[in-house]
Amino acid sequence: MLNPTEPLVIRSVVELQRWSDETRAAGRRIALVPTMGALHEGHLSLVQHGYRHADRVVVSIFVNPTQFGPTEDFARYPRDLVRDLESLRKVGSDAVFAPSVEEIYPNGDATWVNVERLTATLCGRSRPNHFRGVTTVVARLLHAARPHVALFGEKDYQQLAVIRRMARDLCFGVEIIGAPIVREPDGLAMSSRNVFLSPRARQQATALNAALHEARALVRAGVREAGAVVAIARQRIEKEPLAELDYVELVDAENLEPVREVRGRVLLALAVRFEGTRLIDNTLLEAP
Repeated sequence: MLNPTEPLVIRSVVELQRWSDETRAAGRRIALVPTMGALHEGHLSLVQHGYRHADRVVVSIFVNPTQFGPTEDFARYPRDLVRDLESLRKVGSDAVFAPSVEEIYPNGDATWVNVERLTATLCGRSRPNHFRGVTTVVARLLHAARPHVALFGEKDYQQLAVIRRMARDLCFGVEIIGAPIVREPDGLAMSSRNVFLSPRARQQATALNAALHEARALVRAGVREAGAVVAIARQRIEKEPLAELDYVELVDAENLEPVREVRGRVLLALAVRFEGTRLIDNTLLEAP
């Protein structure tokens, strides 16, 4: 059941661990929803999913500097804790963890968490240290919140796969749950970065979902060759003058390795820049 009251705002790891220990001692299950703030309906759907798997939900709001490259948008990434708290009141949240950078990365810290192989493809090629930052911060958040389950959106499918592998390999004892992509009425996947799009770029960005739709239709029509599926998706995106392709790839849904044909469950993943704003999207394909 959702909690309609004001969420408890927690700033320190010690305080969050105390809250978690008390919640567990009372026999309650905890769900963690890690975010970087600038909350939208996609994030709020994760909170709602959290209450289906747990009694208490804690949302972390932390713009993680270690997952941004030197030329990326860390400095201008949207930050508005007051607005985020107001959004969380609408769906309920028991606690919000909003730490400082120094709280997560104390002076002199020297420990990183790195998952190999899964991070070498897709976004990992153009953002070489991105996933090291993601896995390190998520590991620290899991230790701080001590949840039974943690929820992540399937829009960041590679991130979800990497975190699942990390949690399994390091025996975190936390169930990692993926939640479906939430889209705008025109099909654009919800993202905090959408606010950076100009009206023209925003309209052209709908090509990502259109490309996925055309690829799904091709597979339903019986096409299995990966090159053909990738080609039709690329062609749809390249029709847009502002689109700068990072990648369009068809990979195995489990190990993220490239595939030659649609056999079993495969992932069609896209990354495209519009006027410097990088958007990602994906869909799972399966031969009928």
